[in-house]
Amino acid sequence: MAPGSDDLSHVHEPVLVREVLEYLALERLTPQEAPTGLLVDGTVGAGGHAAALLEATQVRLLGLDRDPEILARAAERLAPFGDRVVLVHRSYAEMAAVLAEAALPAPVGVLLDVGVSSLQLDDLRRGFSFKGEDEVPDMRFDASSDEPTAAELINGATERELADILHHHGEEPRARAVARAIVEARPIRTIGQLREVIRASAFRVRRHDAATRSFQALRIAVNDELGHFDRGLRAALEVLAPGGRLVVLCFQSEEERRVKTAFREAQREGRGRILTKKPVRATAEEIRRNPRARPARLRAFEVCA
Repeated sequence: MAPGSDDLSHVHEPVLVREVLEYLALERLTPQEAPTGLLVDGTVGAGGHAAALLEATQVRLLGLDRDPEILARAAERLAPFGDRVVLVHRSYAEMAAVLAEAALPAPVGVLLDVGVSSLQLDDLRRGFSFKGEDEVPDMRFDASSDEPTAAELINGATERELADILHHHGEEPRARAVARAIVEARPIRTIGQLREVIRASAFRVRRHDAATRSFQALRIAVNDELGHFDRGLRAALEVLAPGGRLVVLCFQSEEERRVKTAFREAQREGRGRILTKKPVRATAEEIRRNPRARPARLRAFEVCA
């Protein structure tokens, strides 16, 4: 899958919910075990998957997210579950530290649904979407942090650095041309200006805006998404209770390759077994109902009991 052409991860409805429940296998917990069991939703977002998990069993849930605004939405949605839910404004890469600080037990399951939320894209002031006009390119998941914004990146990086970002994170065929156009147009101050510069030089595809790949690549770079992803995968495999399961939902090819590699290495080291020989994909029925499900790929791993 080319991430720029098939990345629909921004649509809000949670995907593959039935499959997530199946691979987490919460029914393996007895009625006595369930209330003391813990699930970690490392990318809780607006709480779609979390709500489904909490409705399916009596376990507790730790929800993590880097975006404080999205976390507030999750708090509203999950309020009916009361003290069964703990929400923390942290990256899932830090889940081991969060579990220790909160004195929570080793989780029986971890879910990572990696993508950008429709709530983030729809809020044009945050600069994630190329549909904006006069907004400053920000793109940080945590806009309250002191991390560099997309505006600082595009106006400060070298042409070579920008080309590498567009190529590796967006698979933009004309990465060098787009990077050159950005550098020549600097300073770039608004989303509208950035979009038009990219559109004029990017590879065009029939179904998607020519700016899609580049905006995705810049967002991934600004938030160090792959760095958090690698650390989060390692953390999840380390914190799971014996017999616990890790379920990962990916929407981009680079993320899926990293999951496959991490799972194969863990299995080779004797740390558990891969539950999905091939990635699990949505049914045609779900794709018709929710187009976001089309590029989604689910992989699962069970650590040794």
